[in-house]
Amino acid sequence: MSRFPEIAALAGVALLAGSLAYAAGPGSVSGDAGPEVSVAAIELPTGLGLGREAKPEEIAGWDIDIRPDGHGLPVGRGTVRDGEDVYIAQCAVCHGDFGEAAGRWPMLAGGEGSLASHDPVKTVGSYWPHASTLIDYINRAMPYGNAQSLSPDELYAVTAYVLYLNDVILDEDFELSNENFTEIRLPNEANFFPDDRGVSEAHFWREPCMEDCKPGEAVIANRARVLDVTPEDGMRGRMD
Repeated sequence: MSRFPEIAALAGVALLAGSLAYAAGPGSVSGDAGPEVSVAAIELPTGLGLGREAKPEEIAGWDIDIRPDGHGLPVGRGTVRDGEDVYIAQCAVCHGDFGEAAGRWPMLAGGEGSLASHDPVKTVGSYWPHASTLIDYINRAMPYGNAQSLSPDELYAVTAYVLYLNDVILDEDFELSNENFTEIRLPNEANFFPDDRGVSEAHFWREPCMEDCKPGEAVIANRARVLDVTPEDGMRGRMD
């Protein structure tokens, strides 16, 4: 955002102060009808005067994230059986009847043991770290085109059904709720960990070359569009 209006306002105050000071002499502002006023006492603007503080109810409308520790979970409950009905009505058209995906829409189930292969299949069961990742995304963004339309009970039910499709929940009568949600663990959780590159890779870092740099002009050695995201052993993307 440009600071020009604020700068202009400050400049206007400075010009006014300068004009008054010129008329009254150094160090003061005076007029025929009033006492002297110090230039330093003139109050300067502190902002652009735009916007207002958000109201609590406005913040609450955006503050809907659900975290792995259960913070943000709405109060509600729903069974796998109930979730199947919600899923068929709201989700299957894109994600398939059993989470296998329809067309180019994302798969929700399957892919177990595929992450180390040439063609990893990243689904809720094979890749995602936390069950909260699933319920948070459904809560904020699904169903497609009608986001945030599910009731809390429908939300828990359809989440339970997707977990059932991934063999995380095995009982069709299992009831998922805000009371037991944090007990759910996804298979790939242990393979996610905090980013520690600030410590573990610090020995790779170096300051940009500022003197005695390698001669010659920088050239493009490769391009992303010719690189396989999961290259096979011994294979590298070809240069243009």
